[in-house]
Amino acid sequence: MDRFDAIGDSGLRAVLLYVVATAEPVSADDAAAALGVHRSVARSRLERLLHAGLVESRFARRSGRTGPGAGRPAKLYTPAPERRPLEFPPRRVAGLVGRLLDAIPADRRRAALRRAGADYGHELASAAGVTRAADRREGLERICAGLRSLGFPAAVERIEIDAATFTVAGCPLRPLVCDHPDAAELDRGMWAGLVEHAVRDVDQTDVRCEADGCCEDGRSCRVVLTFAG
Repeated sequence: MDRFDAIGDSGLRAVLLYVVATAEPVSADDAAAALGVHRSVARSRLERLLHAGLVESRFARRSGRTGPGAGRPAKLYTPAPERRPLEFPPRRVAGLVGRLLDAIPADRRRAALRRAGADYGHELASAAGVTRAADRREGLERICAGLRSLGFPAAVERIEIDAATFTVAGCPLRPLVCDHPDAAELDRGMWAGLVEHAVRDVDQTDVRCEADGCCEDGRSCRVVLTFAG
């Protein structure tokens, strides 16, 4: 089974959307309960998604217990990191964007991309129904929940006084940035716009963003945000 076959099947698509939208790894029992299907059906669909490369799996004890009496580890599923978008037919949008990037004068390119990225971040947040929070942690959690609802797996890894780290298996702009590194400022602006939309009293100009591992196959991005002031 390939990726197109998987997303074309309504049952598999429902399970995939459930996995993507869930912050924690899911088991066959979780999927069965959430989707109202038998456990064996949920397990079969998760395994088909695994073979298609759309999810990953690992075994773990959710209780955290070890040793005798801890029980058997459960097989848990998470979204697979996405580097390339699914396009049918291929529309070569990344190539078009690359030409647009080249058309922006070099001395204005960075600022223009930052503004466009911030606007895109606001658009994503609005589409996901993200509302503004006074508490920074709550606002960042809302960003991740909103992105997951749109099909982009993201989770808060760590929050500090002046920084936060996200783990992102499917960043909205990852395929574009991998093909055109000059578009990285778009991505930075997008995260800043998301934060401005979700956290009260934060201006996108005060948010700095750096990402690691975005273009490595099979690896999730780690997005580090730092806040001025």
